[in-house]
Amino acid sequence: MKKYLELVKFSHTIFSIPFILIAMIVGADGWFGWKLLILGILAAVSARNFAMAVNRLVDKDIDAKNPRTKDRPSVTGEVSETEMKLFIIANALIFIGVAYLINDLAFKLSIPVLIVLGAYSYFKRFSEFAHLVLGVALGLAPIAGAIAVTGTIPCWSVFLAFGVMFWVAGFDILYSLQDMEFDKNEGLYSIPALVGEKGALFISKMFHIFAVIFWALFVAYTNLGFFAWLAVIIAAAMLYYEHRLIEKDYKNIPKAFFDVNGFLGILFLIFIILDKALR
Repeated sequence: MKKYLELVKFSHTIFSIPFILIAMIVGADGWFGWKLLILGILAAVSARNFAMAVNRLVDKDIDAKNPRTKDRPSVTGEVSETEMKLFIIANALIFIGVAYLINDLAFKLSIPVLIVLGAYSYFKRFSEFAHLVLGVALGLAPIAGAIAVTGTIPCWSVFLAFGVMFWVAGFDILYSLQDMEFDKNEGLYSIPALVGEKGALFISKMFHIFAVIFWALFVAYTNLGFFAWLAVIIAAAMLYYEHRLIEKDYKNIPKAFFDVNGFLGILFLIFIILDKALR
């Protein structure tokens, strides 16, 4: 089990789950029940496991050449290609099965969602838009949460999704700074490889400004209160801190990537819960 957790970086699931739960809370106007909580978490985990395993399988040749990724289980053989394929199939079936148990719309969209999740792994080979495709993949999380509760795709969930999309694309650009020279040498496509360090930092900042704007639109559209607005303000402050941390020293990228962004989602969720509980 440990090798599979390392294969998909299971701890990074923390980026998507808070925003699924936020959408479910807002969609239900409070508590949505234990059944949907369990199904929502299962859907999030299986979807991410699928996406990450596809990424590791497709990128095995690239990861083997990169000093930063050459020790991944997919490269060392700790997890074989056959095991990865079975893991991908198993998680796809779990995701589709969970979607069927949620509602009709979730089931109908389950396969298209998997296609989007799998597509990211190929984009870095031909387009710098790979960062935004990853953002779209995680941005589907709040839309999925809204569908689970309401059976529809409300406008506010799209605002929340765009916020997540630009947030993720922004921090993925920062993370890609580590591989800028490698990407150039291997002919891979990334924003840092295309525009250099300063250009990448600027684009990442702009994406994070867009993220905050869309989160503010989400709060305004849903008529949430003080704590929700506080969540947006704190998120903005944390993104500002993330950029300062990385501009100071690129060695801070791993810390900024996981710690700052991981806590951002959790705090956002906590403040939305407080907003609903105390109004």
